[in-house]
Amino acid sequence: MEYPSYFQANREDQLNELTEWLSIPSISALSAHKPDVRRAAEWLVEALKRAGLENVELHETSGHPIVYADHLHAEGKPTVLIYGHYDVQPVDPLHLWETPPFEPAIRGGKLYARGATDDKGQLFLHIKAVEAILRQEKELPVNVKFCIEGEEEVTSPNLPSFLEQNRDKLAADAVLISDTSLLEPGKPAICTGLRGLCSLDVDVYTANTDLHSGSFGGGVPNALHALVTLLDSLHDRQGRVAVDGFYEGVPELSPLMREEFAKLAFDEEKLKSELGLEALYGEEGYSFVERVGARPTLELNGVYGGFQGEGTKTVLPCEGHAKITCRLVGTQDPQDVLDKIERHLRSHVPTGARIEVTQREKGKPFTIDPELPELQKAADAYERVYGTRPVFTKDGGSIPIVETFSRVLAAPVVLMGFGLPSENLHAPNEHFTLENFDKGLLTIVEYLKSL
Repeated sequence: MEYPSYFQANREDQLNELTEWLSIPSISALSAHKPDVRRAAEWLVEALKRAGLENVELHETSGHPIVYADHLHAEGKPTVLIYGHYDVQPVDPLHLWETPPFEPAIRGGKLYARGATDDKGQLFLHIKAVEAILRQEKELPVNVKFCIEGEEEVTSPNLPSFLEQNRDKLAADAVLISDTSLLEPGKPAICTGLRGLCSLDVDVYTANTDLHSGSFGGGVPNALHALVTLLDSLHDRQGRVAVDGFYEGVPELSPLMREEFAKLAFDEEKLKSELGLEALYGEEGYSFVERVGARPTLELNGVYGGFQGEGTKTVLPCEGHAKITCRLVGTQDPQDVLDKIERHLRSHVPTGARIEVTQREKGKPFTIDPELPELQKAADAYERVYGTRPVFTKDGGSIPIVETFSRVLAAPVVLMGFGLPSENLHAPNEHFTLENFDKGLLTIVEYLKSL
C-alpha cells in the first residue's frame, strides 16, 4: 500500500489515539497536575511500544520523567534523534475556550485542544511515521532514537544534565524536532535560528506601608511612580534597549540576510489590521520580520501594584512589581545580559526607593547553516509533499533546549514544523490544522527515507 493510502486508511484510528493523549491535562507548571504529567508519559511509553520502537524506557528525574526509545537495525546508515515534549501550557483564561481544553474537538478541519499543535500533535506525527514505515516495509531506512521530555514548558530544568550524562546513548547524526510552524497555509518553512531567552523580576519598595494620598501625597515617594520611571529608562525614544552593553554579541544584518527576510514578503498592513493596531512598534531601521527574527528585545510582561479594585482609593502604594523577559540573538549570553540589566536597574533607582531583582530563566540563542545537507534534504521532502520549496526563516521564539542538543551532541538540529502561526499555541482555542497533520506524516516519511 502506498503511504498516502496507508495514512488515509488509518486516519480515524490515529486521530482517536491522539485525542486520547490530548485528553490528559499534562500541565507541567502546575504541581496539582503532576500525576497527569506522569500519566501522559506512561501513555507515550505504550504508544512507542505499539509503534514498534524498542528499548522503551521511562527515566525518572527530580521533576517529570524523560521517555527514551529506539530502533537501531539500519547498519551503516545515519542515526536520527527525534525530540519533542509531552507537557503543555496552563489553559487560563478558561472562559475564552469554545470547547474545554482537554476535551478534544474537531471543527472546520482543525483539532482543538491544549497541546494539539504544541507539541503533542506534532510529536505524534513522528511516532506514526515511524510506525507506518515499520508496518509497510518491516524495517527503517535509518536508525531512530526518541528523547521526549515533560518539562519543556518550564524551561527543561532536567534535560540538559540527562543529555550530558547520556551522550553515548543519545549520539546521533542529526536531531529532528517538530515544534515550529509553517510560514502560512501551504507555505512550509524551516527554522534556522531561534532567539535565546532570559527573564527577571524587579520589585520596588518605598515606605513601610501604603499611605493616604491627602496626608502624604507630594511629600513622600510613590512606589508606582518610581517603578514606571525605572522601567521607562530601559528603552530610548528610538525603540532601542538603553542598557549599557546590551547589544554586545548582536550581529548586524548583512545585505544577504535582509534579502532573505524580504523574500518572506510579509504584509505588515495585514498584520496591523488583524491585530487591531494603528501602528507597529520596535527598533527603528528594521522591518517587523527583522525585529522578531534577528534582533534582541527587552519586554515588560507584567506590571502591577497599588489599588486595582472597582472605584477609587486615594492611596500611595508602598510597592510595585514588574516581570521582564528578553529575547537574545547572535552570541548574547543570557547570564551576561541579566547582569547588565540588573546593574542598569540598580543605577537608575529613583530617589526614595529601593529595589530587589530576581534573575530567572536563561536560554542561549541557536543558529544553523541552511546549506547543510540535512536541512536541504528536509527542504526536498517538504517540496515533494507540499509542492513548494520551504523558505528558511529565523524564528522569534525560544526553544532553549535546541541549543543544548546542538552543543552537547555536536549534531545538526533540523526544525521541521507543521503548525501554523495562527493556531493559538499558549492561548485559548489552541488547535492543529488537519491538512498539516496529513501532509506532516508524509513529509516525515519522505525525509527519513531520503537520509
